[in-house]
Amino acid sequence: MDAGLKRELEAKVYAGERLTREDGIALYASDDLAWLGRLAHHRRTVLNGDRVMFNVNRHLNLTNVCSASCAYCSFQRKPGEPDAYTMRIEEAVSKAKEMEDEQLTELHIVNGLHPSLPWRYYPKVLRELKAALPNVKLKCFTATEVQWFEKISGLPASEILDELMDAGLESLTGGGAEIFDWEVRQHIVDHDCHWEDWSRIHRLAHQKGMKTPATMLYGHIEEPRHRVDHVLRLRELQDETGGFAVFIPLRYQHDFHDSKDGKVRNRIQERTTMAAPAESLKTFAVSRLLFDNVPHVKNFWVMHGLSVAQLSLNFGVDDLDGSVVEYKITHDADSYGTPATMHRDDLLHLIWDAGFQPVERDTRYQVVREYEQAPSLAERRSEPQKIWA
Repeated sequence: MDAGLKRELEAKVYAGERLTREDGIALYASDDLAWLGRLAHHRRTVLNGDRVMFNVNRHLNLTNVCSASCAYCSFQRKPGEPDAYTMRIEEAVSKAKEMEDEQLTELHIVNGLHPSLPWRYYPKVLRELKAALPNVKLKCFTATEVQWFEKISGLPASEILDELMDAGLESLTGGGAEIFDWEVRQHIVDHDCHWEDWSRIHRLAHQKGMKTPATMLYGHIEEPRHRVDHVLRLRELQDETGGFAVFIPLRYQHDFHDSKDGKVRNRIQERTTMAAPAESLKTFAVSRLLFDNVPHVKNFWVMHGLSVAQLSLNFGVDDLDGSVVEYKITHDADSYGTPATMHRDDLLHLIWDAGFQPVERDTRYQVVREYEQAPSLAERRSEPQKIWA
């Protein structure tokens, strides 16, 4: 990068000025990863100090049966395929209650677009989950699923959200965003929910008082300019509604895990390479610098690995998601080494080991409990430490 441009960008960041599209593209073009990290870490420190948030949550995928066949997705199955499944409501409740003793605070539910499940199944399962676990927040359904509910019910999204909220819904999830630019999107997505509908549904959710996450799937066939465009669309919507609590860059995964039927469902992996750790850290840093009006940036550690998760805390990230327990959407594709679950103590030590202060939160980013500051380097060196793969 030209030295003059580098000084100009650094000055804008330290002055708190909003970065432009051209600035974002220039930041992605820089190969000075340490410099990018320093700028992003400055911004995250201004916003959040040395605190790193996490929650104790459980992911539930009620069904992997899906009418869509998105080119990047290894999770979806068609009706009748050997490992297609749909949970009964009592099965979902039983799985959720397995973590009751761990003081679970959130259930995170994302599903396929099931072609024959009735709309009424979805509010009913939320009501049963809320009755079984009244103190647990329900973060459920992507905007893509809500648009699907519109199709199968004939109801508008506003009424659908009202009924889901009445059943206990606390927040939508951020999925279904992928990359918004049509130049890329038309090659990777096989459903009808694009930027116009995704933003419409999140805008409605924000108007009804929800705080929702926003995501971006990166590291496939998109270019840095598409990532910048994606963030700036979300930034503009955030200027309007203020309803996004967190931004989550999600690392695209190759289909490394053999399904029972031997099919490789990820149709773009032959012409892609997954983002290397340096590219992931750059994406976190540039996202933090561009997205100046969202309070938090999350590393969903399942998709990045624990070592990169720790490093990312110095590249703009201040949230490490949670305990997760079972995230089939990634682990159905990827067996490269992330654990299936992290318990509260695991997350605490992961954050302390990286030199930060853990803060347990709820779905709306309200503090549940603040933990002690990280022990000093001398204290950590005084006894053997766990190595995070």
